[in-house]
Amino acid sequence: MLIISSLFIAGIVFAWACNCLAKQEQERIDKQSENRMLWEIQYKHFNYFVNNQDPDTGLILDRSTKTSPASIAAVGFALTAYPLASQRGFTSRDKAAEYTHKVLSTLTTRPMGPEATGTIGYRGLFYHMLDPKTGLRATSPTYWNSELSSIDTALLITGALFARNFFTWHNEREAQIREMAQRLFDNVEWDWMSNDKGMIYHQWTPENGMTTTGYNGYSEALLMYILALGSTTHKMPDNTWDNFMGGSSLTTHYGQTYVICPDSPLFVYQYPHCWIDFRDIQDAVMRRTGLDYFENSRRATLAQYKYAFGNPNGYRGYSAENWGLTACDGPGDVDKTIDGVERRFWGYMARGCPAGPDDGTIAPTAALSSMPFTPELSMPLLKHWYTERKELLGPNGFADSFNPTFDPTTRSGWIDPETIGIDQGPILLMIENYRNEFAWKIMRNDPNLRLGLQRAGFSGGWLNTAP
Repeated sequence: MLIISSLFIAGIVFAWACNCLAKQEQERIDKQSENRMLWEIQYKHFNYFVNNQDPDTGLILDRSTKTSPASIAAVGFALTAYPLASQRGFTSRDKAAEYTHKVLSTLTTRPMGPEATGTIGYRGLFYHMLDPKTGLRATSPTYWNSELSSIDTALLITGALFARNFFTWHNEREAQIREMAQRLFDNVEWDWMSNDKGMIYHQWTPENGMTTTGYNGYSEALLMYILALGSTTHKMPDNTWDNFMGGSSLTTHYGQTYVICPDSPLFVYQYPHCWIDFRDIQDAVMRRTGLDYFENSRRATLAQYKYAFGNPNGYRGYSAENWGLTACDGPGDVDKTIDGVERRFWGYMARGCPAGPDDGTIAPTAALSSMPFTPELSMPLLKHWYTERKELLGPNGFADSFNPTFDPTTRSGWIDPETIGIDQGPILLMIENYRNEFAWKIMRNDPNLRLGLQRAGFSGGWLNTAP
């Protein structure tokens, strides 16, 4: 009887062990499959920056049309995308350095000045849109009279700082990359672009001068203010950050309590995190609320996810596998009756919730660039789009947006024929930060970034350790 019992127990143990091994093997296979999927998706999004650049200047087109101007913000993402691509094997380090040197040379050799034409910018800030072939301000009738943009300059400069920290080899090309990137950073006159309280204005043009509006309160400008506070050549007032963020408070939407941007498109919770690891570091606002800005972005993403389930406007297709509102293209400014309901649709607009507009347009960058915050939600959605909605994935990555409500005759409905650099870039970077903290690790070593964070009152986490 004891022998039978022992054999029975041994059989159970053996079956349990086999089951564990089978489970481990399946997990290994699933992980390999996931890694292959991520590799392909990142490769395609990197290709946006390969396929949509001027071969001579290196400037990146704002969007994937031949008549598009170049976007300095898209260049900022490219300056991070190329080093990332060299690590993933999409390109070589030499080619990444070659591209970086070329575009930084363009940015540092074109003239700056107050003239309406013939310059790339003024006082170290850059025009939002440039002629990709000349590197000079995009003006009408070819494009439009582009503005000197503070936030787009910040995105460009952050990419340059990333390049400065990545290309550290002791050779002439990489030394020149570091020198040009530092020069770009030091030349930005944040103090000129702001008032006496440190509020940074939105824009300036030769035709109309400085705008009277500026960035005040939570937004993607977290990144810009940290850069400005990290400047040693054009120093901002000590109370700049407190004037910018000091009045922030928590609100609750869809069961999530967080500091919000009024319209709440998801890009405002993502752009600063493309380069800065906000986990476990806090300023006075976050110490008061008991959060950090990473957790704040996670909650904002969860609120959008729950909004999609609530779907208060009854748009087609919103679900766990279709959600995410942010600034993106739309089907156009048009009224249309769908299933007996009069709907209003828009073109490019900053969509969001709870206060922002919503016309049923879903932007892949919204959910996918939230991968580090909500992998348990973003990864299943990504797998669904990758396997079940192949119509969304093209040579430059996912389409900028789609709207199942606008065209009920197909599953994904209206699909944007274009892609946009400032939407493709965050997908590439944030998936990589989710996988191995690539940009975060590099930027933790940047002395100007650390100075900016410290002057803003951040402490804790990695900031308490030496670079």
